[in-house]
Amino acid sequence: MTPTVRRALLLLVLTPLLYVLTGASGTAVAHTELVSSSPKDGADLKKAPDHLTLTFDEAVDPAGVRVLTMDGDRLPVSRTGADSVRVSLAAPEQGRIAVVWSVVDEEDGHASSGRIAFAVGTTATTTGGDEASAPAPSPSVRKGLVAARWAGYLSLALFVGGLAFVALLWPLGAYEPRARALLGLAWAGGLTATVAAIGLQGAYTSLGGLRDTLRPATYADVLATEPGVVLAARGLMWVLAAVVLGALLQGAARSPGWRVGALAVAFGLLRTTGMHGHSSEGSEPTWGAVADFAHLLGASLWIGGLAMLAVAVLPRRRAGELAAVVPGYSRLAAVSVTAIVVAGLVLAWQVVGSYDALLHTSYGQLLLVKTAVLGGVLVAAYASRQWVRTRLDLAVLLRGDAATVRSFGYSVAAETGLVLVVLAVTSLLVTADPGR
Repeated sequence: MTPTVRRALLLLVLTPLLYVLTGASGTAVAHTELVSSSPKDGADLKKAPDHLTLTFDEAVDPAGVRVLTMDGDRLPVSRTGADSVRVSLAAPEQGRIAVVWSVVDEEDGHASSGRIAFAVGTTATTTGGDEASAPAPSPSVRKGLVAARWAGYLSLALFVGGLAFVALLWPLGAYEPRARALLGLAWAGGLTATVAAIGLQGAYTSLGGLRDTLRPATYADVLATEPGVVLAARGLMWVLAAVVLGALLQGAARSPGWRVGALAVAFGLLRTTGMHGHSSEGSEPTWGAVADFAHLLGASLWIGGLAMLAVAVLPRRRAGELAAVVPGYSRLAAVSVTAIVVAGLVLAWQVVGSYDALLHTSYGQLLLVKTAVLGGVLVAAYASRQWVRTRLDLAVLLRGDAATVRSFGYSVAAETGLVLVVLAVTSLLVTADPGR
């Protein structure tokens, strides 16, 4: 086993263990749901109440609970218990009172919502006109959030995987313009996607529209919640990543200090990306968190290295680089894919929980689509690996002849394109309700 492969294996094994030691997710939860209200929905009251009590199925943060009148006015919310809040009402003496509530799940940032209405006075039952259905997040905001998460996942993979590729396999890549541009674009995309995700998350959880994503109050509301703090921490990690990237562009790829800093930043980016999600929703949340981290790490090493190979290494067609870099990446990709598959199986069972949910829920069906596309990626990856085994020596002998390398480039391009589809499905999975 070569030193490069030993370092990659050590990274894959030790990083999840460090993740556990530094604090993985605690208890398993599902989306926060309303258990009861006082007064009850549909009640007929003789006297108007001055407050409404909402009780949920788990602990909630009052900052993540929004209650609006049907006119859109926000009502004051205060805590009465770990899982309940008190809503102050300015109720009429008689008539019909209707409010809309929404709550942000503290674990994964998903929003649940509903509507509560009750009558006050004997004439209230004849009053109509507000029988609207329960509100839901705006489709445009949801699509924007999916797009932001797709861009975030892609940027994370390109940046972390690209750094690992340069540090472990190709230190001279720090001086290659294409490699530098790829890392720079990945950093800019990651920071932009994180900032956009904060505004979109705020509009999503408040059931607002795209205009709400630009309001300072939306950002303030999100940053007061636990998911918002995680997003802010991720943004800070991207700011620190600029320091690591700047040092790399100055030729520090071989420096032990730079490698320690790059490892720390990569660890922070990976952890803050997977800290809130469906991986904690199961009977074994700790193992789910470890599997999620290993899944993200393996995908980043594979995808980022693949992009660096396709964009920066192959176009140069230098025989010495092909001989040194391609076999090393092939072995690293094999280890990464193994980690992805094993961690993916753990996550699938952790979140879906049953074969019935896998087949009959939208989350399970999306997971099957992702698996099918990933199968196509693995076919292209197998073709690339076969080229390395059978034709790499010929390509080196012919000094990177274009005709000889072309088939390898096609398989790498196909692999890269299918990976983008996998990331798109992953983004949809993150915003979908889990299969359980």
